[in-house]
Amino acid sequence: MFYVYVLQSIKDRLFYTGYTCDLKRRLDEHNNGENFSTKLRRPFKLVYYEASYDEKDAKAREKYLKSGMGKRYIKNRLNFFLSISK
Repeated sequence: MFYVYVLQSIKDRLFYTGYTCDLKRRLDEHNNGENFSTKLRRPFKLVYYEASYDEKDAKAREKYLKSGMGKRYIKNRLNFFLSISK
């Protein structure tokens, strides 16, 4: 399985989107500072993920979720969560 995931930084409340074949390991890497692009924004919490059987599908979904329309989709999808976590 391949996972597309969205993390939210507890520090700055911004999102990070990525994909992986091992979701738990990847979240641990982000929170341990092993990812250059996120190490200054940790800790993170997992706020959304999707599973796919195909890596190409996961990559395409990640690309979409990083686009303007995809970011809007995530904000709409997490509307209730975002309103109670303020």
